[in-house]
Amino acid sequence: MSRKYQGLIVLNTKSLEGTVDELVASVSKELEAEGAKLDKVAQLGRREFAYESRHLASGHYVNYTFQGAPEVITKIQNRLRLNGHVHLQHFVRVA
Repeated sequence: MSRKYQGLIVLNTKSLEGTVDELVASVSKELEAEGAKLDKVAQLGRREFAYESRHLASGHYVNYTFQGAPEVITKIQNRLRLNGHVHLQHFVRVA
């Protein structure tokens, strides 16, 4: 059974080699590798944090809308934890 999800991912671009678009595309490929079918990728831009988080003052926000089975979320979270450029990730189910 496929469900629709939204994922807000904050990217750390502090020590990035290449462009932000390449980083967003690589995270998209990681989502698809775990079984997610991407519907929409919206870059929300760089935003300042309310307080410094793990020595980082700002991050690049990206909103991913995708479909997948319920177990896909756990696989995606585990995979993105290994990516050093992913600072924060949050997923919700969309009705």
